[in-house]
Amino acid sequence: MAAPPRKSFPLRLDPALHAAIERSAAGDLRSINAQVECLLREALARRGVKLDAPAPVKRGRPAKESDDAG
Repeated sequence: MAAPPRKSFPLRLDPALHAAIERSAAGDLRSINAQVECLLREALARRGVKLDAPAPVKRGRPAKESDDAG
């Protein structure tokens, strides 16, 4: 089952805020995008907003197709 497509939108940030998120992301070994998403989820959880767990991202090469002829 494929995960639903991700939503994208432009986001304007103060340069100092962007730099702080970039430093935080580097410390957590995440992309800036993943860090922003993580921070938003944490903020919503603190406010009592319940969210489904994020769909895991498949990484690496796709599995090889099996060869039934051999």
